[in-house]
Amino acid sequence: MKKEIRIALTFLASSTLVAAVWALSPASGSARAANTSTTGQTQAAQSVSGKIASIEKSSFTLTVGPEHSAVTPDRLQSQNSAKTMTFQVDQNTTIDGKLKVGANADVTYRQEGGNNIAISVRVGS
Repeated sequence: MKKEIRIALTFLASSTLVAAVWALSPASGSARAANTSTTGQTQAAQSVSGKIASIEKSSFTLTVGPEHSAVTPDRLQSQNSAKTMTFQVDQNTTIDGKLKVGANADVTYRQEGGNNIAISVRVGS
């Protein structure tokens, strides 16, 4: 009789362990998938320098010309022709200096939903 009780308890303990491992496995897989999708949406910060072309209430446009460069985490990219980039400014944007048309600016930004969101702006002369 003791042997049968021991076998039953071993079976019960094994079943409980298997159920616990099985229950945790899909949850951690879902968490991993959610983390990957969140990371996939958030781009690394990038930097660009240029002249401020226009200023709006919650955005500004920067002209990036041949003498300016765009810096991404993995490469330095020279610009062959002038182009404009528009940056959204939100409550989290830090601005060092005063935004004014014609001033040089260094912008650190992220891309979110197809928009360039300014993280920080340093305005020179």
